[in-house]
Amino acid sequence: MTNFLSESASFAELIRQLEGLSVLVLGHRRPDGDCIGSQVALTRILRAMGINAIAVNNDPVPRTLQKFVGDTPFTDPQGIEAGDYKIVTVDCADHARVGDELRKRFPSVFLNVDHHVSNTKFAEHNFVLSDASATGEILAKFFFDSGLEVDQTTADALYLGICTDTGQFCYSGTNAAVFEVCRKLCESGCNPSTVAHELYEREKPGRIQLLQKFLASFRMEFNDSVCIGSIRGDFYQETGTKPEDAENFVDYARSLEGVEIGVLVEDRNGKLKGSFRAKDKKYRVDLLAKQFSGGGHACAAGFNVDVPFDEFYPNLVNSIGEHLKIAQNGGF
Repeated sequence: MTNFLSESASFAELIRQLEGLSVLVLGHRRPDGDCIGSQVALTRILRAMGINAIAVNNDPVPRTLQKFVGDTPFTDPQGIEAGDYKIVTVDCADHARVGDELRKRFPSVFLNVDHHVSNTKFAEHNFVLSDASATGEILAKFFFDSGLEVDQTTADALYLGICTDTGQFCYSGTNAAVFEVCRKLCESGCNPSTVAHELYEREKPGRIQLLQKFLASFRMEFNDSVCIGSIRGDFYQETGTKPEDAENFVDYARSLEGVEIGVLVEDRNGKLKGSFRAKDKKYRVDLLAKQFSGGGHACAAGFNVDVPFDEFYPNLVNSIGEHLKIAQNGGF
């Protein structure tokens, strides 16, 4: 056995308490690679231990991530059979992230595994390691430390989470420990080139058209240090795409030279979903998102507001401006 994390023994003891029980592994709404990968991996590990575990998500698995589910039992809230369940959440900063229906049906969470600095520690047992690059990294280390068998599908799922949440190993959370755990995932059967092909080489023409519209929407603020792009509600219909096709678009806003904070604001019939990305942790965009009842990481965060775009935009710019002043004058 390896020794990545001091918390691994406690984690192993907790999942042993689930033996003989039925478990639902919940992830957050509008799931990304780390969410789906973590749900798949933990569900498979629990089932390998003889635990009746099923992954459940409020929203469908995105097209580019469906291959990583494999034969893992995965359903939506309507597919949950009647019964008593222990609830485990992965990659959820707060209980509300699982969606209203799941939160109301399952108000008590047994175990919460996450890496968001804004996590509210809402479960009976919380493993929140905000220094980790991804929830997938945390789970992989727990599994290897505990001597649990990681099959190829589980290895691919964990690598998927790490790859996506590190921005293909480009973000500041990438370090030697990340590469070491990925090495062990490769030893367990993970194929990085196959993962990359599924993620980045299956673009639909409509998604490229959607990206063009997003790039054309860019507005530069605060001496070009902030780039704000938007996706209006009719963009999806015009391009034949879905909200999942806008995944990672915000990274284009951040990638511009001189930009410190990139922003994506997505308009869904007057309800907005926003994403912040920063190049430096000093900008603490998780705190910026918190102003709009959101949260996340120091360099990556999101929020949802029920306000029309044109009404919200001036408030957004004003909040970013005040936030920048604090960041540039000693920080948080």
